[in-house]
Amino acid sequence: MKIGIAGGGAFGTALAVALALDGNQIQLWARSASAVAEMQRTRSNPKLPGVDLSQNINISAALDPLFACDTVLLAIPAQTLPAFLTTHMDRLDGKNLVACCKGIDLKRMTGPASTIRDLVPGAVPAMLTGPSFAADIARGLPTALTLACADDEMGAILQTALSTTSLRIYRTTDTVGAELGGALKNVMAIASGIAIGARLGESARAALITRGFPEMQRLALALGAQTDTLSGLSGFGDLVLTCTSEGSRNYRYGLALGTGAEFDQNTTVEGAATARAVRQLADELDIDMPICTVVADLTDNKTDVTTALNTLLSRPLKEE
Repeated sequence: MKIGIAGGGAFGTALAVALALDGNQIQLWARSASAVAEMQRTRSNPKLPGVDLSQNINISAALDPLFACDTVLLAIPAQTLPAFLTTHMDRLDGKNLVACCKGIDLKRMTGPASTIRDLVPGAVPAMLTGPSFAADIARGLPTALTLACADDEMGAILQTALSTTSLRIYRTTDTVGAELGGALKNVMAIASGIAIGARLGESARAALITRGFPEMQRLALALGAQTDTLSGLSGFGDLVLTCTSEGSRNYRYGLALGTGAEFDQNTTVEGAATARAVRQLADELDIDMPICTVVADLTDNKTDVTTALNTLLSRPLKEE
């Protein structure tokens, strides 16, 4: 199986490094020709300091080598994924397309695997998700991920192809649960960062994580996900990681909101867009999503941190 990776950021590059360790030839595509030239020259990516790119990784800004692969990992932001798929749908037709991004498309209101299914109907859509930081993957540290593919036979093939000595891949056919678990945990990570940034303490963060998880489940189950998926790596596992570590961009964004600090506008924060999508879905489906709604209002500048926290703390008392 020829494996290509679309996206030369930290996560796409980390996957290339991990997959190349076992001797696989990996095609890595990045949009910026200048960034590609620098990566070719130094055999490194500045977003992954101290990590060498082996000669098994062919780095290119040209799309032809990428489209020559029968399996393409899509490590590009969820909000730009539809444009990429639409632009190249003819050349992606018939391929195994594995989404490696997490979020809900604001225009289509779908997760990455569903977006692939809708825009490239001749492809096999799949989702690779779970508790993982690019730096850990690139350094060869043990990482467990979920590979979701509705076609279980192809899912098993992809599971074998993407598993390495450091990447342990678990398989499911529940693509909806996998994509929603990965998307919704980013919103909770922002909320957790806000709690710590506002100096509410570790106990408040634990409460947010605990109450945030059933909130995730309510929406996911309403949209057809399976309960076990949300309780696994792509849901609860990813939730714990991103809500407790500054390695998470969404958590760092929440910290900035909580402290009133500036945040790098060039950093992709999928949870901000996801929160707005969730607020709309929750309204349409009449589902109570207080944490997601507050985060959406904050990222839209419709409220401030103090008011948002008071809104959550003043909710009616009820049974757990």
